[in-house]
Amino acid sequence: MIMYLILLHGLLAVVLLGGITHQAVAVAWPSRSKSGIANSYRATNSSVYTNANIVLYLATAILGGIIYPVYRVGVRSFLENARLFAATGSFELKEQFVAVGVGMLPLYWLLWNRPLEDGAKPARIAVTLILCAITWYGFLVGHVLNNIRGLFGL
Repeated sequence: MIMYLILLHGLLAVVLLGGITHQAVAVAWPSRSKSGIANSYRATNSSVYTNANIVLYLATAILGGIIYPVYRVGVRSFLENARLFAATGSFELKEQFVAVGVGMLPLYWLLWNRPLEDGAKPARIAVTLILCAITWYGFLVGHVLNNIRGLFGL
């Protein structure tokens, strides 16, 4: 059962990664023209991703919390016994970043659901890029740790 939850957690993370990255690129590097694939990727309406990204972020974080005890007991103890402290530390940092991201979600929602004022655009860009960086970091660390676990046959 836990393997299905880990797989679902990974799939939700991939969907979140796509949505938040698309929104971050579109808001930080906008394009007016839709000619060409790169320009049409950047010329999207960024605000349509907000609610989906929030739901996906929360769902991924909650599912990660559900499967966390298995990691804590099975994988983390193995990593510490194998003296893979960088891997353990990177996951600990991931936990902190994800918690900060959860705390930023109300600000993210507020910035994207209010009319754009003169001073709000840099804040909107910054919060979106921070959440995008947290999502990328969490995805990469989770993927690497899953590969380490699989490499050693846990």
